[in-house]
Amino acid sequence: MLEFLSTRWMDVLFRSYQHASLVVQCLLLATVIALVIAALVVNRPWGAAAANSLSSIGLTLPSLALLGLMIPLFGIGTTPSVAIVTFYATLPIVRNSIVGLQGVDSAVLESARGQGMSSFAVLLRVRLPTAWPIIMTGVRVSAQMSMGIAAIAAYALGPGLGGYIYTGLSQIGGVNAVHYALVGTIGVVVVALIVDAILALIARATTSKGLRA
Repeated sequence: MLEFLSTRWMDVLFRSYQHASLVVQCLLLATVIALVIAALVVNRPWGAAAANSLSSIGLTLPSLALLGLMIPLFGIGTTPSVAIVTFYATLPIVRNSIVGLQGVDSAVLESARGQGMSSFAVLLRVRLPTAWPIIMTGVRVSAQMSMGIAAIAAYALGPGLGGYIYTGLSQIGGVNAVHYALVGTIGVVVVALIVDAILALIARATTSKGLRA
């Protein structure tokens, strides 16, 4: 294993960077999409129920099968990888965003409106900061899930460590098959832990002191 890494450590680091970059960029896009959806449906019970139901259904779809459907639409490479990772990353954030925004005390909302705040101001200055810890929990869950989805995206020749995993699986019985699979799998775990630690720090730094656990 050490010999394997010594000859490929630059490539492993580059693929780790690619993996983290893919997940982080898709996570940012997914967060924006999820917050917009949550803001649109939070005051509409039927809309919130529909969004939560679609999120639950989306999470049951096999990622490899969905990726296979995207290849004819987007081809192979980065584009289908971004599409599938963003799709799955959005789902947990939508659910947590809706729960968080709906969980704000109605008395606090009435007080804000009584001070002359518009609906947008209430959302931006009251609801969103109060719901932020719950939203960030969804973001962290989404990030961990997206690490695995990004690895599967290597099936469509997407960037990241998934390529090592698929190389190992396709060369079962070969000299370096196990090494490829192990390096790819362990690399994904390490990248996931680093990203989660960074997100935990961001969540703490961006959460009001009064809301910190």
